[in-house]
Amino acid sequence: MNLSLTQDQAMIQEMAQKFAQAELAPVAQMQDQIGDRALFLANLKQLAELGFMGLNVDSQYGGSEAGTVVFSLALTEIAKGCASTAVTMSVTNMVGEVIQAVASDAQKQQYLPKLCSGEYAAGGFCLTESGAGSDPSSMKTKAVLAGDHWILNGAKQFITSAEFAGIFVVWAVTDPSAPRGKGISCFLVEADAPGLSISPAEDKMGQKASVTNEVVFNDCRIPKGCLMGELNQGFKVAVTELAGGRIGVGSLALGIGLAAIDYARDYVSQRQQFGQKIADFQGVQWMLADAYTALEASRLLLMNAADKKDRALPFSKEASMAKLFTSEKVNKVCYTALQLMGGVGYIKEYPLERFARDARITSIYEGTSEIQRVIIARELLREIK
Repeated sequence: MNLSLTQDQAMIQEMAQKFAQAELAPVAQMQDQIGDRALFLANLKQLAELGFMGLNVDSQYGGSEAGTVVFSLALTEIAKGCASTAVTMSVTNMVGEVIQAVASDAQKQQYLPKLCSGEYAAGGFCLTESGAGSDPSSMKTKAVLAGDHWILNGAKQFITSAEFAGIFVVWAVTDPSAPRGKGISCFLVEADAPGLSISPAEDKMGQKASVTNEVVFNDCRIPKGCLMGELNQGFKVAVTELAGGRIGVGSLALGIGLAAIDYARDYVSQRQQFGQKIADFQGVQWMLADAYTALEASRLLLMNAADKKDRALPFSKEASMAKLFTSEKVNKVCYTALQLMGGVGYIKEYPLERFARDARITSIYEGTSEIQRVIIARELLREIK
């Protein structure tokens, strides 16, 4: 098996690396502590201009058409510089992919170029509700057809980049009498739709520069043509797209973990205790060895899932494995890195405490580690039936 990158893949990875280190990393600490909305949006625009907001979108719609492997590689590099920027990039790419997968030709022509070009700073993926997180089939948001319009009522919670989004992909119940998960449809809702409002940003533990909001629909009126895909068939669209999103979250987590342990490795290679560099102690060396081994295993799991997706092979189990393993290992790696730094790792002057906070959510959003285990076990048992 040839695991080396193609020339194009390596070039895009290098482009992402250079942008992250030149534009994102120097301001990531400031964005976490203070936040500069204008600068954050400017960096998102630059990412779009570089082609990173539509990495798996066809070129006819303004996308890069680079594939999932490149998406994973690029997202890891962006996350090394700033996890908040990376999560916005990840979700916007996911929104672009779901539109490309199920929207009509007219809908694709209307919205994909705006996402890919940065005319829309971000896209919003509106699935989660306060009572429908790990079980999105129990959602309560409803859409009722009234003449030439759909009327949406309900609320979506924890929506990444809602304040920045130009377009939302929204799931709502359209047939309340259907079994759970069977009467749900998918809609495209523009940010300025009447009856749509966005609540103030949540005050989060990590990834603080990326806004996370509740999106409320109060008799929100959208044209009949905003239905995306088939009526009452939207839930399976969400399930499919979440599998791809897990590759994104795993790749983001990998970037955070690499940034954390790279920083700690540099630190222990310079700081001295007991008359020698900390890195010369065998115990420290083993901590580094375990951390980098876990991250390399994570990378290979992610590449396997991404490659299967690019080749149109079943990849749900592999994506869940990659997301589960990577997010859990990265949380441990960040604490290992902080431990290697000692007391200074706990101080906000250094980035280790930020890396640890940014990493924590990766084992929760896009499906918790517990849900990933459910998916993996279900697929394993299905294989022997």
